[in-house]
Amino acid sequence: MPRYKVTLTEEERKELTKNYTKGRHSAHAVLSARALVLLDAGDGGPAKSNKEVSEATGLSLRTIGNLKRTFAEEGIEAVLDRRKRETPPRPVVFDGRFAAELTRLACSECPQGHARWTVRLLRDKLVELGIVESVSAMTVCSTLKKNSLKPHLGKYWKIPPDESGEFVARMEDVLDVCHRPYSAEFPVACMDESSRQLAGEVTRPMEMCPSHPRLVDGEYARNGVVETFAETGPLTGRRHIKVTDTRTMKDWAEYVREMPDVRYPASRKAVLVMDNLNTHSIGSLYEAFPPAEAERLAKRLEIHCTPRHGSWLNMAEVELGALKLQCLDRRIPTKEKMKEEVAAWL
Repeated sequence: MPRYKVTLTEEERKELTKNYTKGRHSAHAVLSARALVLLDAGDGGPAKSNKEVSEATGLSLRTIGNLKRTFAEEGIEAVLDRRKRETPPRPVVFDGRFAAELTRLACSECPQGHARWTVRLLRDKLVELGIVESVSAMTVCSTLKKNSLKPHLGKYWKIPPDESGEFVARMEDVLDVCHRPYSAEFPVACMDESSRQLAGEVTRPMEMCPSHPRLVDGEYARNGVVETFAETGPLTGRRHIKVTDTRTMKDWAEYVREMPDVRYPASRKAVLVMDNLNTHSIGSLYEAFPPAEAERLAKRLEIHCTPRHGSWLNMAEVELGALKLQCLDRRIPTKEKMKEEVAAWL
């Protein structure tokens, strides 16, 4: 990097000293003139260092370096006269068109190689497409927030099929069943099941204290998987949950057998709402029990299935979601411990 040197003639020194100490010039010109005089190495005089000039004038070292370079390349007039922008910058207007283009872009597929739109990715794309010459990430973020758009988020969802008569028919059937008035002879119960991994701690967690939250090590021991069968009465609020090792046809059949025989023994028929899992069928009763027993149980059950991609119509699914959030959202090491926690939650 070249080292610039300030060398003034006698006339230039006198001009700077005489004319730039009377307050008729701008502060920039006065400080620059004083800095030039201090930096002057003419006639072999001892020039001040950049640091000394900075302390004397209050100018930064970077400004003094630029001043010396301007003097060497363009002369003394360029140092004293602050350059003005030839054309003022065109103001950027973020109107409705900008918001509409940003909304369209945020709702489209993100570029290849990216999992989702980010604020900075949207900003760069708006400039690339020529929608704006420049825009800050903060403006993009505030516009997205104003229009309730969150392109960085995604959510798994049960999306029902379009214009499906089968879906509508089963949906209305389930809704009609759940709106029936309570009847002890025909109690309504919703049933669902969900698997849960058993996980133990390898390293003991550090409990919360004023300096940090509860710390849990990322490593854990896999202790297998258990199944939770859940049944809830939409009108009575009764809940029954059973933890098993597997979810085979026989497991389902045994769980359902307890519904008319144990939980609703006085009923003529137990009305059961459930989803379309492959084990949820009358055939599972015949796999688990002798034909006469299976037929007896089938006659005491009135089954209504939710539509495909419509399992959210099953209230037992909501109960399982509450169970996971309130009780099972942590590491539970054994099946016995799982049973204890579920019983306490119930």
